[in-house]
Amino acid sequence: MENQTTVTEFILLRLSNDPQVQTFLFLVFLLIYLVTLIGNILIMLVIRANSHLHTPMYFFLFHLSFADICYSSVTVPKMLTDFLSEHKTISLHGCIAQMFFILFLAVTEVFTLSAMAYDRYVAICDPLRYAETMKKGTCVLLEAGAWTLGILEGLVSMVVVLQLQFCGPNQIHHFSCEPPPLLQLSCTEPLKEQLGLLTSAVVLGLISFLLTLISYIHIISTVLRMHSVEGRRKAFSTCSSHLTVVGLLYLTAFFQYTKPSSASSVVLDELVSIQYSILTPMLNPIIYSLQNKEVKTALGRMLGKLRFRFGG
Repeated sequence: MENQTTVTEFILLRLSNDPQVQTFLFLVFLLIYLVTLIGNILIMLVIRANSHLHTPMYFFLFHLSFADICYSSVTVPKMLTDFLSEHKTISLHGCIAQMFFILFLAVTEVFTLSAMAYDRYVAICDPLRYAETMKKGTCVLLEAGAWTLGILEGLVSMVVVLQLQFCGPNQIHHFSCEPPPLLQLSCTEPLKEQLGLLTSAVVLGLISFLLTLISYIHIISTVLRMHSVEGRRKAFSTCSSHLTVVGLLYLTAFFQYTKPSSASSVVLDELVSIQYSILTPMLNPIIYSLQNKEVKTALGRMLGKLRFRFGG
């Protein structure tokens, strides 16, 4: 197919055109990014260093933290650079590459959350067979499936966008190259491609959501049948962190991709995207460390050892 693309770069329009506001936003998002990196790296180090955390739930949490670091790193460094730059541009191929990684990591993350929900389902609904069901090989296959689906979604989307032609305008009303604002700039008639690309992402998100929902329907049903109040409390406490993370991610992502066009606005779309693509990766390690006693204990021990080593 002959390449008739005339646009070679896009302009990413920022949250504000005021230089002072942009400087303030640079500092805010730099802080968020640093907290995201430090928080998720700490979670990964704690899981690796503590043998008590070498369990299926923390195996998935390790991969979730790694995906969060990658996801945030796909968009935030470019955003920070543009806040301080006069030319806020990204090449066509750079934009398509960023879109690939956004979709790849988003799909990986939601299916990792589904695997974590399945792990909690087995632990609460079938505890006697937990060790047999959630053995190491099973966990590796589930997580490998999450990463594989992510890569496939990213590749399919990238191939679709490469078939489109971009003749101008070249201003993306967003801080990153997410599919909806990018597809709007195509000068061809990309209805079929748009529907295919967006439908695949939404369908995968719905599948992940349904898998998670089914797991929690069984979990809630099992917990409500427990006679012990303490047993119910412990069962729910093991799911509280995961439920909080799932709620933050799915509510905002589904709103972004399923809201009616009448409810769309540039500012609203960017705020929702900031929530699920930038704030959620920062909040995940905070939620898991604050609501999970095992993680708090292990983190406290590790920080205590570091203070003892470097503080004399």
